[in-house]
Amino acid sequence: MTAGDMKLVVVGAGGRMGQTLIRTIHAIDGARLFAAIERPGSPFVGKDAGELAGLGPIGVKVTDQPLEAFVEAEGVLDFTAPTASVEFAGLAAQARIVHVIGTTGCSADDDAKIAAAARHARIVKSGNMSLGVNLLAVVAEQAARALDASDWDIEILEMHHRHKVDAPSGTALLLGEAAARGRGIALADNSVRVRDGHTGARVAGTIGFAALRGGSVVGEHSVVLAGEGELVTLSHSAGDRAIFARGAVKAALWARDKKPGLYTMLDVLGLN
Repeated sequence: MTAGDMKLVVVGAGGRMGQTLIRTIHAIDGARLFAAIERPGSPFVGKDAGELAGLGPIGVKVTDQPLEAFVEAEGVLDFTAPTASVEFAGLAAQARIVHVIGTTGCSADDDAKIAAAARHARIVKSGNMSLGVNLLAVVAEQAARALDASDWDIEILEMHHRHKVDAPSGTALLLGEAAARGRGIALADNSVRVRDGHTGARVAGTIGFAALRGGSVVGEHSVVLAGEGELVTLSHSAGDRAIFARGAVKAALWARDKKPGLYTMLDVLGLN
């Protein structure tokens, strides 16, 4: 740890991603855990964040006062829930700090509020923080652009652990948006989320989604391009939540000296 390390706050510190973020910050040069936040009434409040994450004591106690922490910190890492992320974005805007958002399931209204906060905060928001998934999105966009919509259908398949509460996953939607960009269409007007009963033939040019849930799967995603007599499958498998945590810390360090604005992992990785 050095004086120049970026002071980071982890919100949702007691959750699986929160604990992973704490361990990751501890292992990465240039960053240090400044504060750990949990909701009021959480049994984790008052506990040492390092002990919570399996590191042993590190002298950072979990608190339920985010604004107090934000005004003295440089960045916040957030894999919580849409309502909480919108609140944290507003606090990050007040504190003029970096806010990295890996939360999924945000509504259009949530996204609008987060974009408004980005007038004062440096916000990096992505449905997936991993390098591999963002490279996959770039390839999916190129493939969708290259393969004619009248001859090639696009389906996106994802599987996650039994505890995931939103579907399709943020990553599946990120990949769908990439494919839609390649096709020059709006995903919202051309996506098929549910098939049940007598659906009729597949509508040409649409992008379909299928979501599987079970076990402890961290994340499996495939973009399937189906043509007459041939099938192209682009896929990514996540075996460890640490890949998302490392990406989030990388995003925070990247945004440290940027102007206020709303960024994605494609910006962080220089792929935009």
